[in-house]
Order: sequence, then C-alpha cells, then structure tokens
Amino acid sequence: MARAAGISSTTVHKLWAANDLKPHLTRTFKLSNDPQFEEKFWDVIGLYLAPPDKALVLCCDEKSQVQALERTQPGLPLGIGHIQTKSHDYTRHGTVTLFAALDYIQGKLISSIERQHRHQEWLAFLKKINKETPKHLQLHLIVDNYATHKHAAVKAWLAKHPRFHIHFTPTSSSWMNMIERFFRDITVYLRDGSFASVRELESSITTFMALRNAQPTRYVWNAKGEEILNKIQRAREALEVVQEK
Repeated sequence: MARAAGISSTTVHKLWAANDLKPHLTRTFKLSNDPQFEEKFWDVIGLYLAPPDKALVLCCDEKSQVQALERTQPGLPLGIGHIQTKSHDYTRHGTVTLFAALDYIQGKLISSIERQHRHQEWLAFLKKINKETPKHLQLHLIVDNYATHKHAAVKAWLAKHPRFHIHFTPTSSSWMNMIERFFRDITVYLRDGSFASVRELESSITTFMALRNAQPTRYVWNAKGEEILNKIQRAREALEVVQEK
C-alpha cells in the first residue's frame, strides 16, 4: 500500500491508527438466513426479559470435541518479569462432550459428560434434566438447531413429557443462547490444563462444575432487541452491496 501510494509505511500506519483501521484483523461472521428469524429471536429473548412464572428457563447445548491434551513438559507459573508459559506441543488422549443446561435465573448448571454426542446422549440428558428439576415446574429449554435436538426419538419422548417446551434459536445464531457464555468460561479454565487421560479431563470438568454450582454465576441478557435487529439489518444491507459487486 505504501509503495502504491508513494508514501512511507510509517505514514500508512499513522493513517490507519488515526482512522481506527485494523486491516490485519479478521473475525468470523455469518448472518442467519432463517425465514423465521425475527419470530424466533423475540421468542428466545422474551424468556430472558420476562421469564414465565412457575417455570425454569434452561439454556442448553453440548460442547463437543473437548480434547484431553497432555503438554510435553510443565509450564512456568506467572511471576515478576515473565508471563505464564506452556509448551506448544502436546499428546492427544481423546475427547469428550459436555452437555450442559444453565438455569438462567439461578445460574446453576445441570451437566453430563459423554464420549459421544448422538441423539441417544441428548435424550439421556433430557431425562436427567427431568429427574433433577422440581416436577411442578414447567421447563423452557433454549436450544440450537443441531440435528440431534430434532431426532424422531427425541420428539417422541418430548411428546410424552409436556412440561418440556423447546425454543429453537434462529439458524446460525448460537450467540443468543446464554450457555455459550458458560462454555467460553470453561474453555478458558481448561486451556491451561494438561491431561494425561480422558478420565483426568472428566475429573477437571466435574470439579469446575461443582465449583460453579457452589457459587453460581448469572449471565444476564442486557441488549435491547430492537437495537440488535437494526444492527443485523444494516449488516444485511452492507452484505447485499458487497454481493452485487
């Protein structure tokens, strides 16, 4: 760019900084094409903004492919004059899937650790939710559009358990499910770990879940719905301009 404009690279960097431009950075981005986007959007955030009486709002999902990575040598702890370190290489010892349901009001979690994430495991998790929640309460589950959530066996079981009400997020809109906030936290927690086996990983996850339930953390939806929809509409218009070029 500097060569094409006939200026120094230093000048280019100054211009970028002055206009808050960061062309070296990118981030993933995808707009939902769900024809029922707005209807599902208000259905989900309505549960956050006005939770129904005599009911639990449970934000549910599975975090698959959680890896048991064993670092090849111990890292150095954080200290004066140097940051915490960890080796760049590791040995893989397998993966697990964490199923979790976040009580939006209380911040407590129901969880299950499995080696697979088929519809059978999802159905077993629904049964666990049914067992561990008060029977007199209705259950409103916020879930994404993963195929296992819509399997025929799952639908048949739900039909026999009418206190379960499933609320699907729009496609490509997992950011609406507050369980993703918890998954971010546990990802950070596990990132610095070293696990010599899947069992060690499972033990670490179980410990973290127990700590969080002992001191529950609420994730509160604060964004205004209309502002989000307006932002999405602007993004759609900008994308249409790019696609027309």
